[in-house]
Amino acid sequence: MEWSSLYKMQSQLDDYIESQHDLQHVDLFQKKYLSLLTELGELANETRCFKFWSLKPKNKQSIILEEYVDGIHFILSLGLEKGYRNLPGSVNTANSDESEQFIRVYDACATFYYHPTQQNYEELLGHYVQLGELLGFDEQAIIDAYREKNEINHKRQDQGY
Repeated sequence: MEWSSLYKMQSQLDDYIESQHDLQHVDLFQKKYLSLLTELGELANETRCFKFWSLKPKNKQSIILEEYVDGIHFILSLGLEKGYRNLPGSVNTANSDESEQFIRVYDACATFYYHPTQQNYEELLGHYVQLGELLGFDEQAIIDAYREKNEINHKRQDQGY
């Protein structure tokens, strides 16, 4: 994956948002963490992978992909907040289903929040990449969707979002 270009785009967006809202000297780690958890829940809700009681199908792949890249935005932003611009770590998720992988990502989020080391960050990113693979997204689809959403996020800031 083109991680360096995604980190660069995220850094530019973060800088723009922080300047627009006069947050250049504010520690946003906690807010970004909660934002990631919220986006992860929204993603799970769109997949409906945990809704064993419902016959309603998951949402369209395009909607799920958009929610997925929202999570990428916050994971990259968290990494930038701590000075990490790394590739995902190696994770062993053989034979996991979507629900199990969501739980792994939530666990990795909490571990990184309480112990924001580079290794824990790489594991979080790795688990999230694996979730994307389980959801059926290839590298190019993720990159294209990230770029599109990044542009939307810039426009939202221009419009006083």
